Amino acid sequence: MRAVTADAGRRSFAWMQDLVLGVRLSVAGGRSGWLRLALIAAGVGLGVGMLLVLAAAPTATAAREQRRADRAIGATVPQARPDTLLALTVETRFRDEVIRGRILRPDGDRAPAPPGVTRVPAAGEIVVSPALAALLDGPDGRVLAGRWSARVAGIIAPAGLSGPDEMWYYLGSGTLSSDDGAQRIASFGGGTPSGTDAMTVVLAVVGAVILLLPVLVFVTTAVRFGSASRDRQLAAIRLVGADSRMTRRIACGDTLIGAVIGLATGGLLFLGLRHVVGGLLPADFTPYPSDLRPVPALLALILILVPVGAVLVTLSALRRVVIEPLGVVRQSGARRRRLWWRLVPPVTGAALLYPLVGGLPGEVGGGTRAQLAAGAILLLTSVVVLLPWLVQAVVRHLGGGSVAWQLGVRRLQLDSDTAVRSVSGIAVSVAGIIAVQGLLGASIAATSGVQPPADRFQIAAYTNGADGTGWRDALTNTPGVTAVRTSGYVSLRTGTDDQTSANVRVGDCDVLRQYAPLPACADGDAFRTVQPGWDGAALAAGTTARVYGTDDTTPLARWRVPADLPAVTAYPSEAGPMEYLATPAALKARPDLRGVITDAYLLRLDPADPDAVEHVRTTMIRLAPAAPLQLFGDDRIGDQFGGARRLAQACGLLLLLFIGASMLVNVTEQLRERRRVLAVLVAFGTRRRTLAASLLHQVAVPAAVGLVLAVVIGGSLSAVLLAATRAPVTLDWPALTAMTGAVAAMIIAVTAAGLPLLLRLSRVQELRSE
Repeated sequence: MRAVTADAGRRSFAWMQDLVLGVRLSVAGGRSGWLRLALIAAGVGLGVGMLLVLAAAPTATAAREQRRADRAIGATVPQARPDTLLALTVETRFRDEVIRGRILRPDGDRAPAPPGVTRVPAAGEIVVSPALAALLDGPDGRVLAGRWSARVAGIIAPAGLSGPDEMWYYLGSGTLSSDDGAQRIASFGGGTPSGTDAMTVVLAVVGAVILLLPVLVFVTTAVRFGSASRDRQLAAIRLVGADSRMTRRIACGDTLIGAVIGLATGGLLFLGLRHVVGGLLPADFTPYPSDLRPVPALLALILILVPVGAVLVTLSALRRVVIEPLGVVRQSGARRRRLWWRLVPPVTGAALLYPLVGGLPGEVGGGTRAQLAAGAILLLTSVVVLLPWLVQAVVRHLGGGSVAWQLGVRRLQLDSDTAVRSVSGIAVSVAGIIAVQGLLGASIAATSGVQPPADRFQIAAYTNGADGTGWRDALTNTPGVTAVRTSGYVSLRTGTDDQTSANVRVGDCDVLRQYAPLPACADGDAFRTVQPGWDGAALAAGTTARVYGTDDTTPLARWRVPADLPAVTAYPSEAGPMEYLATPAALKARPDLRGVITDAYLLRLDPADPDAVEHVRTTMIRLAPAAPLQLFGDDRIGDQFGGARRLAQACGLLLLLFIGASMLVNVTEQLRERRRVLAVLVAFGTRRRTLAASLLHQVAVPAAVGLVLAVVIGGSLSAVLLAATRAPVTLDWPALTAMTGAVAAMIIAVTAAGLPLLLRLSRVQELRSE
C-alpha cells in the first residue's frame, strides 16, 4: 500500500515538474516565446474581459431594479398623519430627453424622505439627479428651468437613482391634492422589481449569446497561437530524452501560463470597461461602475473553465501531431466527419423554441427565459457544429480552375480545421446579428407605423379625467401656440339600465383627421372605427341610441346609427379608442361642443419657434402634471429602436474586427508553417500573384460557406423569435446585405494584410536549413 501511495506521489510530482518546465520554457523562450505568450495573453484577456462584463450584467440589472423598487410608492393610507405625504409620479420631455420625477407634499414634520434625499423638499424647491442638474446648467437650461419655477435645493444620491444618467427629480408642492391623482403614503419602497417585456427579454438573451459564443471561439483559438513554433520546441525536448506524455504535459504548462496571464489581463480590462460600458447603453439602463460585479458563481466558472479549457484545447490539438526527436509530423488525410451527432443541437434548439412560436406570455418567467436562452444557444451553436462538416462536404467536390484556385482548394481539402476555426466566430456573429436585426426591424415597423398627420396640428393635450376649466385660455396664451381646437366625446345608451353601449369622438373634420384617416369629410358625417387588437363592438345599423354628454341624466339628442357608415382604422393615440367618429351636426350637437365632454385640446404651433413644444410642456406641468401629451408625427420610440439597430450594427462590425484579428493571426501561422512549400513553389516558377490569389481562395471559400450557413440559421432564429413576440415574420435584407459586405471586406483586408509576410516567406532563401 505504501509503495502504491509513493508511486502515485511520484507521478503527481512528475506532473507538476513537467507543468513547471512548460511554464519556464514559455517565459524564458526568448523573443519568439514572449511574442507567443503575449498573443495568447492578449487573446484570452480580451475574451475574459467580455465574459466578465456578461457575468456582471445580472448583478447590475438586479441593483438597478432594486433601487427602483426602493423608491416606489409604498402602501397608501386613508388619512393624513404627521408621518405621511402626498406623492404624484409625473413624466415630461425636454428635446429628446425623457424626464421623470415625483411631486411631494408632506402632511406633517415626520413625512418620510425618498431614497437618496435627506429631507422632503419644501414648496418651491426641487431636488434633481446629477444628469438633470447638468442639463439645467447647460445652454438650454433656462428654457427647462421655467417648467417648474423652483429652486434647486440638492442633488439626489445614487441610492435614489436607477443609474448615473437617469433624469429624475423630486419637486416640493404646497397645493398638491388627491384630486390631482396623488397618493397618500407613509413610506417609500416595498415594491418588487418590475418585469421586462417579451421583446426586451429576447433581445437581451440573443445579444448575450451573440457576444458569448464568438468570444468562446476566439479564446479557444487564442490558446493555439504559435503552436507550430511550440511543437518544434517540443521536438527539441524529445531529442534530449522526454517521452510523448512528458511533452504533452510540458505543452499544457506552456498554454496554462498564457491562460493565467490572460485571466489577469482580462480582469484589468474588465476594470477599465466598467467605466465606459455605460456610455454604450440608453440612459435608463446605464449602471454605476460599482454595480458591475460578476456573479460569484459565474466568476468562479470563468476562473476554472478558462485554464481547464486551454489545457483541453492544447491536448486536442496535439492528438493529430506526432512529435519526434527529429521533427514534427502532422497527421493528415481525408478524415470524413460524421453528420448525425451534429444535427442534435439544431434539432434540440428548434424543439425548445417551437412551443414559443405561438407567442411569449405577458409576464416572462424564469422558466421561459431559460427555455428561450437554451434554444437560442443551441441554434447558434449549431453553426459552429455544422460548419466543419459543411466546409468539408463543399470543398470535397471542388476542383478544376486556375492554378491559384487549385492550390487554395487543395489546401482546404487536406486540412480545413484551421480555416474553419477562424470562420466559426464570423458565422456565429453574423447569424446572431441577423436575428437581432430582424427583431429590431420589427420593433421599428411596429412603433413607426401609420401615425396622425402633423400638418394641421402638432400636439394633443388630454385632460385624462381632470377638470379642464381654464385650459383653453392657458394654452392659447402659451408662447408658440397659434391655434387651439377642442375635441370631446359622448356616450351612447340603448337600454334602460343606463349602461354605456358605445362612445363617439366628436369634433370637426380637421380634428377627426387626427384620430383616423378619413376618405372624405363634411359637417354631418360620421364614421365607424376599427383598431387592430381592440375588440370594441359597434351598434347594429338602425339602432337608436340616447346621446349623453356632460349631463349624465339628460340626453343631448337621439342618434340612429346609419346603415352605410364608412369604416376607418384609428391611429394609435393617448386617448382610449372609441367606436365612432362624428361631426357635431351628425349628433345634432352645438358647433362649439357645449354639452360634450371635453377631453383633449389640439394645438397648432408656430413653426418659427423651435421652443414652442417646450413652452406647451411647461404650461401642462402647471395645469396638470400627470396629463398626457401626444406629439403628432413623433417617432421618438422608433428612433430609439433605430439607434439600437445602429448600435447593434456597430457592435457587430467591432466583433467582426475582433475576429478578423484572430483570422490574421491564423493566416500568419499557416504561412509560417508552409514557408518551405511556398519557397519550393516559387523556385519552380510559381508567380507570387498566384500564391496571393490562392491565399484569398483559402480564406474566402470557408467564409462563403459559413456566411450561407449563418444566413440560414440566423434567418430561422429570427423568424422563430419574431413569431414568439407576435411580430410580422420578415427577413431584414438591408442588414443582411450590410453584414455580407462587411464579411467580404474583412476577408479582403485579412488577405491583403498577409501578403507582405507571404512575399517574404516565399523567397528561395527559405529553403536553406542548418
